[in-house]
Amino acid sequence: MRKLLSGLTGLLLLSTLVTVLPPTAHAAVWQPKPAPLTTPWTGQVSPANALPEYPRPQLVRPDWLNLNGVWEFAGAPDLGSPPFGRTLAEGVLVPYPVESALSGIKRHEDHMFYRRSFTTPAGWAGRRVKLNFGAVTWETRVWVNGVAVGTHTGGFDSFSFDVTDALRAGANELVVGVRSTVDGSAYPVGKQRRSPSGIFYTAASGIWQTVWLEPVAAEHVTRLDTVPDVAAGVLDLVVRGTAGRQVRAEVLAGGRVVGAADGTTGAHLRVPVPDARLWSPDDPFLYDLRVTLGSDVVTGYFGMRSLGKAVVGGVVRPLLNGEFVFQLGTLDQGYWPDGVYTAPTDAALRSDLERQKALGFNMVRKHIKVEPARWYYHADRLGLMVWQDMPSLDAVDEVPGGRANYESELRRVVDQLKGVTSIVQWVPFNEGWGEYDAGRIVDLVRSIDDTRLVNHNSGSNCCVSDPDPGNGDVIDDHAYQISSTTRQPDRDRVAVLGEFGGLGRRVVGHEWQPGAGFAYGALYPDEASLTNRYVEITREVGRLVHTRGLSASVYTEPYDVENEVNGFYTYDRQVLKVTEARVREVNLRVLAQAAGTEVGRGEAVSLRVTTEGYTDRYLRHRDGLARTDVIGDDTGRLDATFHVRPGLADPACASFESRNFPGRFLRHSAYRIRSDANDGSAGFAADATFCPRAGAGGTVLESRNHPGHFVRHYAEAVYLARSGGPNPWDTATSFAADTTWAASVPLWRSGADLPLDQARSFRVTTPGYTDRYLRHRDGLARTDVVGAGSAALLKGDATFVVRRGLADPSCYSLESRNLPGLYLRHADFRVRLGAPDGSELFRRDATFCAQPGAGGVRLQSINELGASVRHYAEEVWVAVNGGAHTYDNPSSYDADVTWAVVAAWAP
Repeated sequence: MRKLLSGLTGLLLLSTLVTVLPPTAHAAVWQPKPAPLTTPWTGQVSPANALPEYPRPQLVRPDWLNLNGVWEFAGAPDLGSPPFGRTLAEGVLVPYPVESALSGIKRHEDHMFYRRSFTTPAGWAGRRVKLNFGAVTWETRVWVNGVAVGTHTGGFDSFSFDVTDALRAGANELVVGVRSTVDGSAYPVGKQRRSPSGIFYTAASGIWQTVWLEPVAAEHVTRLDTVPDVAAGVLDLVVRGTAGRQVRAEVLAGGRVVGAADGTTGAHLRVPVPDARLWSPDDPFLYDLRVTLGSDVVTGYFGMRSLGKAVVGGVVRPLLNGEFVFQLGTLDQGYWPDGVYTAPTDAALRSDLERQKALGFNMVRKHIKVEPARWYYHADRLGLMVWQDMPSLDAVDEVPGGRANYESELRRVVDQLKGVTSIVQWVPFNEGWGEYDAGRIVDLVRSIDDTRLVNHNSGSNCCVSDPDPGNGDVIDDHAYQISSTTRQPDRDRVAVLGEFGGLGRRVVGHEWQPGAGFAYGALYPDEASLTNRYVEITREVGRLVHTRGLSASVYTEPYDVENEVNGFYTYDRQVLKVTEARVREVNLRVLAQAAGTEVGRGEAVSLRVTTEGYTDRYLRHRDGLARTDVIGDDTGRLDATFHVRPGLADPACASFESRNFPGRFLRHSAYRIRSDANDGSAGFAADATFCPRAGAGGTVLESRNHPGHFVRHYAEAVYLARSGGPNPWDTATSFAADTTWAASVPLWRSGADLPLDQARSFRVTTPGYTDRYLRHRDGLARTDVVGAGSAALLKGDATFVVRRGLADPSCYSLESRNLPGLYLRHADFRVRLGAPDGSELFRRDATFCAQPGAGGVRLQSINELGASVRHYAEEVWVAVNGGAHTYDNPSSYDADVTWAVVAAWAP
């Protein structure tokens, strides 16, 4: 009986071995599917070079086997019947998701199997073999030679299985089963949808990052957790791996060991980094790291930098290396027309970041997606700070198990990425999508990594957001139309503009679906108009830095995504839709304004005190002398407003001309700062020229002709001071704060004056139409010919009473003369009459700041950025020069927005 059972067992084993041997008569064939758009790298992809780079730069071993390439593929009803020993009909190119053209499949499957064979190199004998996956969406089951070696759930974190015991000599069969249902809010998917539309895009199912094998010693390293401790001059390193083993860590710069430490796995090693060169966007220096555990030697890298937040210049700011650095970023979604979630090549992946850096950005918000490890390496190397979003559940409604899956993957993603130098902020939720228990989630993230700021919900002012729990580090508004109503920082949290812009332009021949492209507003017709608008709204970002304490901005977006055409570049990365030099110029201007080296030359500003306890005071002139006061009346607002001119003695510096006394400038005389009339002398020009320097949260104004002397407030007066000098105002106490000024939006926003509470008419100044006047008819504003013989009704319609601005007392609102209580306002860009409804929107729509025009006065909207009241084909609009609409036509724009303020037709 024993012999019979033994024989049967042997036959069964032999039968099993026969069924799992990989077939030799068939080779899978891959053929890329056509994509609506191709990138410059699409044609470079082939089975021989599908992402051949080592995929894990922070834990590198010299021996590895890349398994990217052509695998057999088949859809399946479920994962219950793995295809051991069975040829699958299709060929898929790994690691491109199955919905992508590059995969060769280009369709979605809820369940699918991948199959291939591999042979381990002979030199790996005696070592353990690990099978590594960069990422697979969503549930993964793996068999080697018919043996189940592991299961994983999660679409964005990497994972590994030890497959040593399932291996055999020669060819081995590898089968990977994947379940990817995508919709239903059962697990994080971000913007993936099975039926993409609008702001939701094609799903990325199955294997979408590199798959590889590597041999490791029985005792080996599994992860390197690096936390730079700049203050202590060390790298805080935890070597994860075989428990209780001795390890040696070495820090290298330029191939030379600069610090070393010995310890054990799981413990904190304090590795010296003497005279550390700090990582920053301006100097993204990276150290090399080498760790030895027995015979296992791994290499990695890290940057020395510190993160935090503190009151800087009277405002809570994020810190990089102890200093406030404005974070100017983009909303980078990481989608590709050929590879969906997966860049066609590593050069493409790198190029996406290089192009953003070239445009002048220093930060990227990785929007509800997690990228391959090499993306973060490129960000580290290029010096781009990163906000890392957590991919969201796809709906607000709770699904059983959805929250548990979300939190499990959130833990693993943060744990996996916390050693990335460039990541400066975690963002668990976006606009409330899938949001729940936000306060607890903030605490959860902090329990994993307490070295970075946590932004509980980007766009917490928007959409389906839950009430603010208040325990995050960030107040994040989404304001695509840029207004001054964005929230300001509080005592504990920084304020950021988490999304703005969304400016669109279609480019024929580079559209995902021709004619279907949309943007978050009007579409701009050409490069000039789109660039003009970007410059306009980004200049406003610069104004908000010191006016409302803004610490970061995120522009939507660097690249078009499917039918969303908000990008600087088309989705195929073939066409730059804006003028690079102008975009870079305005971006660098914002960074300079935040640093204090630019104070808004060419604009009017007010200079706010930044010394703690005095931040409600402004520099103003009174009786010819400069001083600081709390401003509460019109005279104070006017006295505290200055036009920033190119420096009288040096155009690279600045001079400050009085708003209410043109021709008078701030200058120093006997160390006192005063306001005097320009006498045209070289001496006056030198005394009135100040050079903006980086200050402690604002600008420092250094005297052009007395280097080392700075404009300082001292006991309400304002002096030219030198720290530690002989005068009382030279005292070193609070010198840095007292010499730092926040250049903000002017307290008096109108650059021209209108007569308050008096009736006036507004005449067209465009040549050929100067007999026409602004009037209302049937509730709409238009222009018509008005003369002495015109009807009384027409004269009344063409007369307005100038009132103090409903939304800003330094601007104006125009009340109808013959319909008291009704005001000119704009709605959908058309100027019309309306009755105040008590809303802030109405007040802003009905408020216009008077500015000097081309021979008259321009009425500038405060609610539609860069727009002024313009007549166009007899109608009246708020229009921008060269914008997206027909009434934005640049032809005769300056004349059309200029009005002559004349005696009222109906006094």
